Amino acid sequence: GKKVAVVGAGPAGLACAHRLAMRGHDVTVFEAREKAGGLNEYGIAAYKSVDDFAQREVDFLLSIGGITIEHGKSLGKELSLNELQSQFDAVFLGMGMQGVNALGTRDENAKGIEDAVDYIAELRQAKDLATLPVGRKVLVIGGGMTAIDVAVQSKLLGAEDVTIVYRRGPAQMKASAYEQEVAQTRGVKIKHWAMPKSVIVKDGKAVGLTCEYTAESNGKAAGTGETFDIPADMIFRAIGQSYVDVTGGRLALEGGRIKVDDEKRTSVRGVWAGGDCVAGGKDLTVASVDDGRRAAESIN
Repeated sequence: GKKVAVVGAGPAGLACAHRLAMRGHDVTVFEAREKAGGLNEYGIAAYKSVDDFAQREVDFLLSIGGITIEHGKSLGKELSLNELQSQFDAVFLGMGMQGVNALGTRDENAKGIEDAVDYIAELRQAKDLATLPVGRKVLVIGGGMTAIDVAVQSKLLGAEDVTIVYRRGPAQMKASAYEQEVAQTRGVKIKHWAMPKSVIVKDGKAVGLTCEYTAESNGKAAGTGETFDIPADMIFRAIGQSYVDVTGGRLALEGGRIKVDDEKRTSVRGVWAGGDCVAGGKDLTVASVDDGRRAAESIN
């Protein structure tokens, strides 16, 4: 068997490692965090993934042998692509998205504004949910799964009033119709066709948002000039994540993510990639697993 390096112990990386180990290859997985599982462990709301599901799945995948996981190792810090290429016969990159998109409004880093992904990660690792801070009036900006997750979770943790602000209509939300219904049946309000314009700050803390109504213009959501204020004592950014290039510009990108072919090969010979960090991905666990499987077959 060959020696293969896998960067990232998320769904894509673990699927790739598992398939390669089944084919008799020796796989080392390098993971930045202290637990494997990626977004399944750190990124999905607690109410959706119970009974330590993610870790039980990791244990099952590792039980076949042939896979070693090294924690606290991330590309661009403890590891370099050159180094991995010199030590391994093949490299698979599945490190997901490390950047969080900015709101682009004044005072967006004021106290009281949090990244939804960080809050969910903290929530998933908390031993006692009662110790987590939660606002009475919670505002969530975004329209994807993470926005729904943090909104519903806030409601379940005891928030009185939770509102999602999304710049377009229900049909354009990345969160499925089912997810939107889950939120609304839990008492979450979804305010469509509105976008944040500025943060309302009092004594150094965010106390609400000034939002602007939007309308579709040439296929894009544009502000109408009409504004309104929403009070909040906790505001979550859930407007998506971005790929951070940790290879020093060695790989060709497409739309800000790693460019790959049908077999998940990158522009560099001997390097494959999959999951959320590649172009054209669906940002779903099942799609990431499929990427890992395809790459493993190609590597094999």
